[in-house]
Amino acid sequence: MARNNNKSVVPEARSALNQMKTEIASELGLSNYENVDKGNLTSRQNGYVGGYMTKRLVETAERSMAGNAPSQG
Repeated sequence: MARNNNKSVVPEARSALNQMKTEIASELGLSNYENVDKGNLTSRQNGYVGGYMTKRLVETAERSMAGNAPSQG
């Protein structure tokens, strides 16, 4: 069984991050992502979800640093 040893820096953000992950997966055509066995997905599919999450989080942080409101999508 795989173990996740990543520690959340801001545990209160877990719910929002999970929601973002589900939304991005849906945008990428991966329906019902929260209930899918991720081990049955390709590395590319899982990588796209994580990559788009990172991209969106960086964009949000950059907008915040610039004093602009975050955009959706």
